[in-house]
Amino acid sequence: MDLRSVVVRDGEAELPGDLATTPEAAGVVLFAHGSGSSRHSPRNREVADALNKAGFATLLIDLLTEDEDRLDQVTRELRFDIGLLTRRLTAAIDWLGEDSQTAGLAVGLFGASTGAAAALRAAAERPRRVGAVVSRGGRVDLAEDRIADVDAPVLMIAGSADEPIVRISFEAAASLHVFNDVHLVPDATHLFEEPGALEQVAGAAMAWFRDHLGARAGEQG
Repeated sequence: MDLRSVVVRDGEAELPGDLATTPEAAGVVLFAHGSGSSRHSPRNREVADALNKAGFATLLIDLLTEDEDRLDQVTRELRFDIGLLTRRLTAAIDWLGEDSQTAGLAVGLFGASTGAAAALRAAAERPRRVGAVVSRGGRVDLAEDRIADVDAPVLMIAGSADEPIVRISFEAAASLHVFNDVHLVPDATHLFEEPGALEQVAGAAMAWFRDHLGARAGEQG
């Protein structure tokens, strides 16, 4: 696995990222972190490591600049600016389409918490590039204005004990016009901190991307 530090630009904003690739990658999964998190999220990194071992390239990026992150730690406002997060994520999708190591790969999106809303809206913005979406404990309700425009298969993973996200996920499933599923991790809470819970998240995400990114990769060619 080749590891590389990259910078994605959105206007004047420079967003650092960590790209892991292999010449035989089955697709590339772009991570959209959740509220108050970053590309260093240990939960996202654990899922990314599992995807790398399964043959997928991954890109974890910061959706906020350092100055924006410092402001957000005080005001907590930018983590809920889904329009901003979507624009940044869409810029990263475009960057993947231009980078020599990832240009030919179908893109999967893995969104956590508020990042899941940005992932759904970015999928609606780039229907020809995004082959599959996975939400982990996602605030998918924050994408309700674009959810009907999503063209990629969507998996929503929720802890069975995280009742608000379970409800939100099933409501979103009824609004999606594409193949979708809600996967409940038994007895898990919002952060999937229970023993074995995050491994179940990684396994479900791996299966979803394996089933759906390959088909979209053929359409890319």
